[in-house]
Amino acid sequence: MNLTPLFKTCAAVLALHCSGAAFAGGEGWISDFTAAKKQAAESKKDLLVDFTGSDWCGWCIKLNKEVFEHEPFKAGVKDKFVLVELDYPRDKSKLTEETIKQNEELGAKYQIAGYPTILLCDAEGKPYAATGYQEGGPEKYVTHLDELIGKKAKRDEALAAAAKSEGVPKAKALVSVLKEMDLTDGMVANFYGDVVDQIKASDPKDETGFAKEAAMKERIAGIKKDLGSQLQKKDFEGAIAVLDKALKDGDLPKDDVQQIMMTRGMLLGELKKYDEAVKALDEAKEFNPESPYVGNMDAAKKRLLEAKEKAASGT
Repeated sequence: MNLTPLFKTCAAVLALHCSGAAFAGGEGWISDFTAAKKQAAESKKDLLVDFTGSDWCGWCIKLNKEVFEHEPFKAGVKDKFVLVELDYPRDKSKLTEETIKQNEELGAKYQIAGYPTILLCDAEGKPYAATGYQEGGPEKYVTHLDELIGKKAKRDEALAAAAKSEGVPKAKALVSVLKEMDLTDGMVANFYGDVVDQIKASDPKDETGFAKEAAMKERIAGIKKDLGSQLQKKDFEGAIAVLDKALKDGDLPKDDVQQIMMTRGMLLGELKKYDEAVKALDEAKEFNPESPYVGNMDAAKKRLLEAKEKAASGT
C-alpha cells in the first residue's frame, strides 16, 4: 500500500549480498560499542556510528563502495573519529549473539528508523548530528562530516551560555540548541531529557511554544502508532477509525490533516469502496490545492478509477 509520507513505513530494497571483509566499511571499523567509547575517550575523538544493513540495504552498500572503502575517507576521519559499524544483516550468522543483542538495544536506544543512519556522537555516545548517504564521493563526504562536527562545539558553547541565564531567555537558548542539532524526537528524549526538563522548568507559561510543539509531536506519534497497529492486523476499517478520530479531534497542523485525509482515501480503496475513496482524495486535494502532495493524490485517484473499472468489468 502506498501510504503518504507521514504514515508510510520504509520500503524494503532488493537484497544485495556482500562478501569479503568482516565489516562492510573495511579495516578500521569497530563493532563493540563499549570498546569504541573507551577508545574515543582515550584518544579524544568522537564516534562515527554507521547503522547499516550490510547484505540487503542498497544505499548502505553504495555508501560503503563510494565512500567508506576509499583512502581519502579513511585519511580524512582518522584523527577525528572512532569508526563504529552496527550491522543489521539478514544473514545473522556473521554476527555473534552478543553483537546481535547489543545492536538491537542500540537501535532502540537511538530510535533508528532507516538505513543507513550515520550518527556523530561524543565519546560518551551522546549524538549531536545525524546524516546518511550523500553523493559526491569520499572527499565531499569528509567535508560534509567536518561541517557536522562543528555542531558539537556549538552545542557545548550554547549549553554553557544557557547555564548562566534564567527564565524564558534560558529556555529559548536551550530550544535553539536542540533545533541546531536537528535530531529525531526519540534521540532528544533519550539523550537530552535533562535539557527538555530545563526548558519546561524555565518556561512554565510556554512562551517558547516548545511544550505545545512537543505535545503535538507526541499526539501525532500516537496516531501513527495506533494506525500502524491496525495496519499490521490488516484491519483497514480500524485504521480508518483511527484517522476519523484524529480528524474529529482536530487542532492538527494543516499538512498532517491533508496527509490523514489522503491516507484515509487510500484505505477506502483497499476496502474496494472506490467512490468513497475518490471522494476522500478530492476532498484532500481541495483542502490544500497548493500542497506538494497534489501529484500523489492525482496518481492515486487514477489508480482507484482504473481499479473500479477493472472490478466492474470482472477482469
